[in-house]
Amino acid sequence: MKVYIAKNYDELSKISASIIIEDMKAKNDIILGFATGSTPIGTYQNLIAAYDAGEISFKNVTSFNLDEYIGLPRAHEQSYNYFMHEQLFNHINIDENNINIPCGDPANIEENIKKYQEKLDSNVIDIQILGIGSNGHIAFNEPGTSFSSNTHVIRLDEGTRQDNKRFFNDISEVPKEAVTMGIKDIMSAKKLIILANGKNKANAVKELLEGEKTEAFPASILLDHENAVLIVDEDAASLLEDI
Repeated sequence: MKVYIAKNYDELSKISASIIIEDMKAKNDIILGFATGSTPIGTYQNLIAAYDAGEISFKNVTSFNLDEYIGLPRAHEQSYNYFMHEQLFNHINIDENNINIPCGDPANIEENIKKYQEKLDSNVIDIQILGIGSNGHIAFNEPGTSFSSNTHVIRLDEGTRQDNKRFFNDISEVPKEAVTMGIKDIMSAKKLIILANGKNKANAVKELLEGEKTEAFPASILLDHENAVLIVDEDAASLLEDI
């Protein structure tokens, strides 16, 4: 795993975006895997700036998102469908037909998972962006998730819900379940870009790089990927012994 330690969040975002932009210039029909949450927003802002400057085009890009809450309408301001459109898709020339986000409609969840998995299986993601949860989750694959998992329903850990309650008015509004891309699917991407910033991620970054591989800490599998890039800021790297 290649590791970059950025001075701050802005530099982290520029480094990650530059890697994506370079690959987009080399392959105009690239397949990109997107993540949600606050960490990748700076990366998306840099991609929008590059698009506005005419450096890159999303016209032939296909995208896959990692996960979606179950039970939130697609237009809900905390749904990941809404997030992606607000933070990226509404500002670039991506074809809406090329956007793939898991559907969290509880009425048809198994059928929706099947359709999403079929699309994943017929494509190979070139670059998958990832965050890392404080408990080591990747996407919404919580501790104990099988490394061989495909797209599935996951019950969210209470710690994950507490981490995400800042986006809602109250913890009672935070969904208890989500549909998520499986760890096997994530590891099938050609390249992984893993982002972590802030002191609240320092323990997770240390465990990722210095701990053992175990399903109790899902992110630990990422060290097995042959083309993984970890980009952290100095706060997130503050507990590492080698800096």
